[in-house]
Amino acid sequence: MSYKRISIDEAKVLMEAGNATIGDVRAADAFNAGSIANAIHIQQETLEEFVANADKDKPLILYCYHGNSSQGAANYFSEQGFLEVYSVDGGYEAWRQKY
Repeated sequence: MSYKRISIDEAKVLMEAGNATIGDVRAADAFNAGSIANAIHIQQETLEEFVANADKDKPLILYCYHGNSSQGAANYFSEQGFLEVYSVDGGYEAWRQKY
């Protein structure tokens, strides 16, 4: 099982479909300064709880600052049994500039 890298446009389409979980893997100060609507802040401290409680059958869309850290996170969640995992290329910076 693996994850798929997607553009911010593809991510927006998936988010608008309404059944995806959106995960923000940035630092707390960055998350608090601004995030994508309905995003869940996933940190090392909340990781186990998130994995235990999340619906692994729903698409999981992950983003970070520029799309690098989220790839590692996406790989991790794929290994934890999430069926459909996406890493957003360009991350929050690209999203913020466009949307």
